[in-house]
Amino acid sequence: MKKLIYLTIFLLVTGAFTNQISAQSSWVAPKSADSNINPFKDDIEATKIGKKLYRQMCVTCHGVKGKGDGIAGVALTPKPANFTSGELQSQTDGAFFWKITEGKSPMAAYNMLNDKQRWQLVNYIRTLKQ
Repeated sequence: MKKLIYLTIFLLVTGAFTNQISAQSSWVAPKSADSNINPFKDDIEATKIGKKLYRQMCVTCHGVKGKGDGIAGVALTPKPANFTSGELQSQTDGAFFWKITEGKSPMAAYNMLNDKQRWQLVNYIRTLKQ
């Protein structure tokens, strides 16, 4: 697991220096992602596992409370998403799942996680709304 965390940090930091810089709010998942239904919606156990995954994979950039203020996120452009914002929380679960899967510099693609783990992350991210 440590290797995965180090790989994640490396990908995030190196991604910060690419030419693909744009505002986080302009990152729109394709419409087809919206039809991807969360098979673990409202599953408390899946959300608990998602919280553990979030702490391992996402906190360094997105912060403990999901506000995009993690320690590694300070150096990133664009800044990590603020999961507490209404704009992000209004997106579909399918859009979140697609973004976690595909990534967009400086955010790494988390396709090393299986589908279930990515849905668990989506569930936990939903709990971060204000």
